[in-house]
Amino acid sequence: MARDADGFPVTRSAGGVRRGAAGSRELAVLDERISGCRACPRLVAWREEVAEVKRASFRDEEYWGRPVPGLGPADARIAVVGLAPAAHGGNRTGRVFTGDRSGDWIFAALWRAGLANQPTSVHRDDGLQLTDVRVCAAVRCAPPANAPTPQERDTCSPWLARELALLPRLRVVLVLGGFGWTALWPVLAEAGVPLPRPRPAFGHGVEVPLTGPNGPLTLLGSYHVSQQNTFTGVLTEPMLDAVLTRATELASS
Repeated sequence: MARDADGFPVTRSAGGVRRGAAGSRELAVLDERISGCRACPRLVAWREEVAEVKRASFRDEEYWGRPVPGLGPADARIAVVGLAPAAHGGNRTGRVFTGDRSGDWIFAALWRAGLANQPTSVHRDDGLQLTDVRVCAAVRCAPPANAPTPQERDTCSPWLARELALLPRLRVVLVLGGFGWTALWPVLAEAGVPLPRPRPAFGHGVEVPLTGPNGPLTLLGSYHVSQQNTFTGVLTEPMLDAVLTRATELASS
C-alpha cells in the first residue's frame, strides 16, 4: 500500500476502503489507514481547501486536513457515533469532536459520566483520556455544509464497521443524530447482526436491543450535540447525561 508524504497509507477507492478496513487487525492500524483515505474526491477537496484557507481565528495553526480516526481504548464497552468532523474542529485538530462546540458538550458529558479524565478536548496533546468508551463518526472527513452524500456515507462505512468489530467488549452503541442512526444499520447488517423489521425510527432515548457477535448489544439514540440543538434547547445537558447514564448501565449489565 502506497504512503503519502506524512507516512499514512493511501486509499483511493471504495474497494480500497473495504480491503483496507478488512485487513486492519488492530485499532492503531485502522486509524492509520483512515487517516490516509482519499476515496471521496469532493470531501478530499473540501477538507484540504479548509485546511489551507483556515478560519481567521486559527490562521496561525496547522490544520490536520485529512480524515479523522476514532478515539478511545480497545476494551471500550460503549461506542459513541457522531456524524462527521467539523471543518474547523476535528478537521483542524485531528481528533474527533475536538476544538468545536459539539465537542465541548460531548466530552463534558463523558467526564460527568466518569468516562473521561477531563471535561474539555482542545487539541491532541491536551492529556484527554477516555475510559470504557470509544468515540467515532459515521463519515471521517469534514463535508461541505456538514452534509455528506449517501454515496460518501456508504463509501466510508467499512471503516466504522471494522472499528466496531475491533471492540470485543462492545455492549452499547450510542448514536448522535438521525444521520448516524441511518448510517449504522447497514454497518450492523454487514457485521451479521440480526436487525428488527421494520427498523426502529430515530429518537432521543430510543433503545433497541440487538444480538451482536460477542453477545447482547444495545443501540441507543440521542439528539446530536450540534449547536442548532444545544442553542435551541432541543438537547439539554440533563437529557444528554440521562442517555449516557443509561449507556453505562447497559454496558455494566
